[in-house]
Amino acid sequence: MALPKTPALTTDCVVFDVETRVLLIRRGHDPYAGCYALPGGFVEIGETVENACRRELQEETGLEVGALRLVGVYSDPHRDPRGHTVSVAFATVLPQAIAPRSGSDAASAEWVEDWHKLRLAFDHGQILEDAETLLKPRRRD
Repeated sequence: MALPKTPALTTDCVVFDVETRVLLIRRGHDPYAGCYALPGGFVEIGETVENACRRELQEETGLEVGALRLVGVYSDPHRDPRGHTVSVAFATVLPQAIAPRSGSDAASAEWVEDWHKLRLAFDHGQILEDAETLLKPRRRD
């Protein structure tokens, strides 16, 4: 009996600075070439999703991060036009904005103040909303 085909596994990394700007890349390749997206990519065999997130972030933006907080798992079979892809999203907040430098398959990388008005690749708008909610300080009344 043949094993069923499994979805691809990716990570997406949400990086905020203390001014609540988010680090976005412009995709260098299809799908969504030229669109804003979160840094991220495919998990390699033998790699944890956390380390894949850190590696992809470093490859695409030149930034290195330590602690990551799980935002969620995104598994809609139609989230990626290339095929069923499951993504594990993580978030972190940097104490200061470090100038990114694009690399790997990112055409550019930049800090964006108002991402709410942008058309983002894949389901990255939803991931950003979830990360923003997760990291928002909770009031204690």
